[in-house]
Amino acid sequence: MKRKISILLAGGFCALIVAMGIGRFAYTPILPLMKLSGGLTEVKAGYLASANYLGYLIGAGMAGFVTGKRKLRIWLLWSLFACILSMAGMGIADHYESWLLLRFIAGVASGLIFVLSSSIVLDALASNGKTILSGIFYSGVGTGIFFTGIIVPVAQAFVNWQGIWLILSILSLVLSVVVYIAVSEDESRDTLSPSMRTKTGATIPPILIPLIIAYGLEGLGYIISGTFLVDMVKGTEGLDNISSFTWVIVGLAAIPSTYLWMALAKRLDYIKALCIAFIVQALGVVLPVMVQLPFFVLLGAFLFGATFMGITTMATSYARSMLPSGSNRVIGVLTVVYGLGQIIAPAGAGYLFHETGSYHAAFVLASGTLLLAVLLLGAGSLYNKKKERKLNYAVRKY
Repeated sequence: MKRKISILLAGGFCALIVAMGIGRFAYTPILPLMKLSGGLTEVKAGYLASANYLGYLIGAGMAGFVTGKRKLRIWLLWSLFACILSMAGMGIADHYESWLLLRFIAGVASGLIFVLSSSIVLDALASNGKTILSGIFYSGVGTGIFFTGIIVPVAQAFVNWQGIWLILSILSLVLSVVVYIAVSEDESRDTLSPSMRTKTGATIPPILIPLIIAYGLEGLGYIISGTFLVDMVKGTEGLDNISSFTWVIVGLAAIPSTYLWMALAKRLDYIKALCIAFIVQALGVVLPVMVQLPFFVLLGAFLFGATFMGITTMATSYARSMLPSGSNRVIGVLTVVYGLGQIIAPAGAGYLFHETGSYHAAFVLASGTLLLAVLLLGAGSLYNKKKERKLNYAVRKY
């Protein structure tokens, strides 16, 4: 059993490297090169990002309708194939309209992969009492970001930005072999464990709605840094020499963060840990534009990297624990709401840049959005506790 869990974790880890760390976030360090050689403006760059996130939203929504372990595995593998093809296409296509389509396809594939792999891995971990290991699974995103942060600046000395996409597609193909092996060995049945069955008919806790909305605000707030951090730093006088390094810092901070945040959530509780993570991320998002010195820019990148996947790990794990019998559905709903924010924010940031000549307003608004999520979670937690006290009182009275 331990061997099967290890193999499944490795497969899920690699799936997130491909779909998220590379397929989705490689665009961030490649963007300055595309602007230089591909003729992209900030507004067009924002639309490209929004096309990807629109696809992500649709893919996440589609994943919620996939039923049965076998179908989950089949859809996961085909989505990986589509994601890799879309990366390779970016290395071949020369027209902006083609890039829009390819980034949209990559988004659909990424959304499917994220939800389906999360459902498969989290269900397996929960049934074996190993939920805390979900942090290892989600660290695949940070690992992928770290890889792209290293590969892009090194590769640009030898190939153009299109060649970098081709290199990343080949790397993704190799990693997908691990996913195929893991999925092939996962022969779990379409049945629930006894612990899951006891919760199948349970009512939905009131905290779930604030959690979903707060996670949507996370999508709106974090994606500004997730899309434009490297480009913003590169365009700031005196900081352009550390622009690529900021993305490496984001990846390095993200790799252990998922496990550490899950450990903190277990020690405190999910809501308290999420609120702390949101506050730290809000600071990380705003630091690079408020104090434009290398140390503070890198500190901001570190704080951002140390929180954005931690929030995802805790939110999806917490939501799944409330509705274990429909993990892909509840994770799909979370990811769709998250995706709505991702569609709006990049296009809005591009527009604000066009109007103001800088990314400052976008980063400040993003930070404020993250703090709003803290207030929402806090209010939701108080309401949830009030409902529980009333229920306990009614039970004792009865």
